[in-house]
Amino acid sequence: MRSKRDITYNKILSLFRNQKGSPFFNAKGLAIGVFSGCFPFFGFQTLIGIFFAKLAKGNIVLAAIGTWISNPFTYIPLYYFNYKVGSIFFNTSSNEIIEKSLVVDDLWKQGRVFSLKLLFGSSCVGLLLALIAGSIVFFIYKIKNKR
Repeated sequence: MRSKRDITYNKILSLFRNQKGSPFFNAKGLAIGVFSGCFPFFGFQTLIGIFFAKLAKGNIVLAAIGTWISNPFTYIPLYYFNYKVGSIFFNTSSNEIIEKSLVVDDLWKQGRVFSLKLLFGSSCVGLLLALIAGSIVFFIYKIKNKR
């Protein structure tokens, strides 16, 4: 059994550094993972990221690592931000998550509107973060391959 002293920062980063493949292959995997990690599908983000990385022929290990963008420490701020972004695109107030004059018949409608805002915002934020993360990783691996 390993002790905590055996697991160091460098060993964790070596998982990221020692990936084989072209810079584009690795960047594609991480970008897909980051995109998948921005959605509120708790417990399925890693599976979704790996599935789409296999479809797009990207690095599945980096896709799994990329989904860690959402974790117990970032869930609330990330999804709140995603909801706010979705609300901007639908030109509605994002200050009220559920309207005060809630009628039972409107509950399903408001749930759909809330989900639509959250998923659309997650798509937009996920796309932006995936482009940024993928670009950074592409250049990191490109520089690494030149050495």
